[in-house]
Amino acid sequence: MNIGLISDTHGLLRPEALAALQGSDLIVHAGDIGAPEILDRLREIAPLVAVRGNNDTDAWAQATPETQTFDAGGQQLHLLHDLKTLAIDPSADGVSIVVAGHSHRPKIETRNGVLYINPGSAGPRRFSLPVTVAHLRVGHGRPQARIVDLFDG
Repeated sequence: MNIGLISDTHGLLRPEALAALQGSDLIVHAGDIGAPEILDRLREIAPLVAVRGNNDTDAWAQATPETQTFDAGGQQLHLLHDLKTLAIDPSADGVSIVVAGHSHRPKIETRNGVLYINPGSAGPRRFSLPVTVAHLRVGHGRPQARIVDLFDG
């Protein structure tokens, strides 16, 4: 299963991000969406799981949860916006992958057997940080993730 990971669009869904997410079996948005139209556009590509971020305060966002735990390709994923607010013990709760945004800094790391992924920011550029999404492949064997820089290939 191919999962497209996106975060921190802040109301800007770049054509490069849409292109990078084509072919996804599922899309996961880790918050700071910015506008409901972003979610609609992503649903046109694939089924969507999303959480709201600290900037998603308008009425439309209240229907979007702050966290979600779900199964994808036989893996338990936990989705939230800011990793600093993680309120579960992923290992103890059977979660193998945690996806969070907020920092705008793309990162992939494994801690205590749990894969942590921040897809970075796909929205407006912040400082000198890259504009990125991530791809996650789950199913057979260990999950594999990679960051996709939207302007460096």
